[in-house]
Amino acid sequence: MKNNHLLIATASLLLVVGCNATKYIADGEHLFEEATVNIQNDTLDKDRKELFESRLQSYVRPEPTSKLKVALWNMGGGPDTTVGFIKRFIRRQGKAPVLLSEVNYEYNENLLRNRLENLGFFQAQVTSDTLINGKKATVQFDAVAGPGYKIREVAFDVDSTKQWGRDMASTKDATLLRRGNNYNLDVVINERERIDVAMKNKGYYYFNADNMLLDVDSTVGRHQVDMFMTVKPETAERAKHPQRIGKIVVFPDYTQSAEGYTRRIPRGTEAYEGEYYIYDPDNKFRKKVLANHLFFHKGEMYNREDHNMTINHLVNMNTFQFVKNDFVDSPDSANTMDVYYYLTPMKPRTLRTELIGKTATVYNGIEGSVNWSLKNAFKGFETLTLTAFAGFETQVGGAALNSNFIRYGAEAAISWPRLLSPYKWAPSRKYIPRTFASLRYEFLDRRAFYSLNSLTFNFGYSWKENERKVHDLTLAEIIYAQPRNVTEQYRNQAITFPSLLHIIEPQFSFGPNYVFTFQNNMEDRTHTYFVRSALNTSGNVLGLIQGADASSDSPEFLFGTRYAQFIRGEADFRHYWKITPKSTFVTRAMIGVSHSYGNSIQLPYLKQFFSGGPNGMRAFRARSVGPGLVNAADYVPDDFFADQTGDFKLELNAEYRAPISGIFNWAAFVDAGNIWLQRRDETRPGAELTTKFYEQLAVGGGLGLRVDIDFLVIRTDLAIPFRQPYVQESNGWVFNQIDFGNREWRRRNLVFNLAIGYPF
Repeated sequence: MKNNHLLIATASLLLVVGCNATKYIADGEHLFEEATVNIQNDTLDKDRKELFESRLQSYVRPEPTSKLKVALWNMGGGPDTTVGFIKRFIRRQGKAPVLLSEVNYEYNENLLRNRLENLGFFQAQVTSDTLINGKKATVQFDAVAGPGYKIREVAFDVDSTKQWGRDMASTKDATLLRRGNNYNLDVVINERERIDVAMKNKGYYYFNADNMLLDVDSTVGRHQVDMFMTVKPETAERAKHPQRIGKIVVFPDYTQSAEGYTRRIPRGTEAYEGEYYIYDPDNKFRKKVLANHLFFHKGEMYNREDHNMTINHLVNMNTFQFVKNDFVDSPDSANTMDVYYYLTPMKPRTLRTELIGKTATVYNGIEGSVNWSLKNAFKGFETLTLTAFAGFETQVGGAALNSNFIRYGAEAAISWPRLLSPYKWAPSRKYIPRTFASLRYEFLDRRAFYSLNSLTFNFGYSWKENERKVHDLTLAEIIYAQPRNVTEQYRNQAITFPSLLHIIEPQFSFGPNYVFTFQNNMEDRTHTYFVRSALNTSGNVLGLIQGADASSDSPEFLFGTRYAQFIRGEADFRHYWKITPKSTFVTRAMIGVSHSYGNSIQLPYLKQFFSGGPNGMRAFRARSVGPGLVNAADYVPDDFFADQTGDFKLELNAEYRAPISGIFNWAAFVDAGNIWLQRRDETRPGAELTTKFYEQLAVGGGLGLRVDIDFLVIRTDLAIPFRQPYVQESNGWVFNQIDFGNREWRRRNLVFNLAIGYPF
């Protein structure tokens, strides 16, 4: 009986969506509910046939309104404009129904036939029929596709006696039009664009895709076509001549005047390195640095790749608000272009403030920051950033109290758009590599227990290998943390619960850190991926030199502080499966491993892994899972926060995401994972990693609501645990304990998370 109310509410919603659709449909009209496309063709396999039918169905216009949107529109009063605010809001989340009378049959038949012809079905015929069911109607389009035409021969019919003809013919080996493939207009369009790019990379600046003409001969028989790529007779003569680069003129502090863009070299401007005329009378920019991001050279042939790289570099230097370039025929020589760059700087100083509220089941908090940045700080396109931040979190419920804290601090950071290195190293010309340095101080005050001062310094490089791959190499990562004001209450509890001591140990780690990121989820594919892997080390060389051995109770020190010695690695793998254009199934696997040795027996607290919280194990409160078979409630007193950390981590997540209506989306998810210690802890049996780690996974799941505003996603998740590894009965599975009607069960197990952005 305890789930009856939930079932009744769900059934009621389905009833509203199903029965309310035709409420405002006038007599004699019908709701256009669906359009279906059926292709009749014996040569298409099942998968291709379904793909073509789905694609053709998406072309039908008008597009039927979804049942849920129609239901919301009706619930909001439909055509009645006199309803109150609440109903108007509901109506805005929906959409008026599309009527059958709005469907133009002849237009859609011609449109679908045209699309089939574009796919190589030159003999296609399309008819339509209407199926009426009460006030609802479905339009069915039947397409007799006929045989699909394949490519027999491809020829480049160009003038081989001219240089432009030979250059164009030389691109044929990379053609997208392959013998035996089906004719496809999209491939033809892509082929023209490919040739256009290839010709521009050979210097033909004035050549473009519209100069090309593809003749298709479908009369050769056996449902085949011969294709002839040629150039239109009316193509301008200058499009057939490669262009060279003449003068290169740059205005790095440009403001457009009423007369338009200046196309001359200002008097007194000398050529930097003999080829770049950089007009900067106030010396706001270092010419050497700017010239490093200009890839054209005087006298060289025009090249589209160099053209795009220069624009991309100038845009991504975080200095210029507008970047415009212009090519002008040189008055000094034929087939030569002078290049002008007009760069309008951003405001050099910016001030940004942020205020973020956060809430979970028993926690509320707020964080704020003030960020001041100075662009082109030292005339070399550097960005200097100063940040001050503060926040607090307070516990408003739950079994454990007094876990309130405040934190504040400051950070200074600088970024250079180049690699500062004694070695000449350029990982990629296409993207700007960066050198970064930062110094951060933070003060954390867990008011009833202790305070923690931490200082972090980073120096390293960041660069893109290509659109998918990014590398971050921190040559020096130094972290120093010193606890202060440890209360007597905390020390007494640490005697009973020794795991609390690790949190207040001084921490000092130093060493390199490397992160590799791969992602192709910006591409329009059915399956895309995100992979992030990291390797971090500390104190290894010094520990070997000093012969450090923490197990002998005689650790080594540096600057009066015991330093950490470890190797730490982690990997985050995500798979995005686009089931439909608007629904996605996402899976993630996170693995964290480490080995502490020499001067350390476990990772420093700030480097340890944790599990639980709004971006991971959402059915468990932050940092409350594990390690291993440990139940935080048994090893942390009721008036202390459950802050569990470990040396190893495994987390598996799966989430289905789909739209509801308008800006609203929903999700269903399942999370599993845990953390473990490297070594056995006598005070916490079962916390160490063993070969049966898979039997110690915590599992939870739930439902979520996402509000997708253009510039951010507000996410809410409601989750409950499915498996608690420390529970002895039923191998830890707790489905039989679920009782939504029990207030105490809800208080202990129902976890609400509010966050910004997707969890992964």
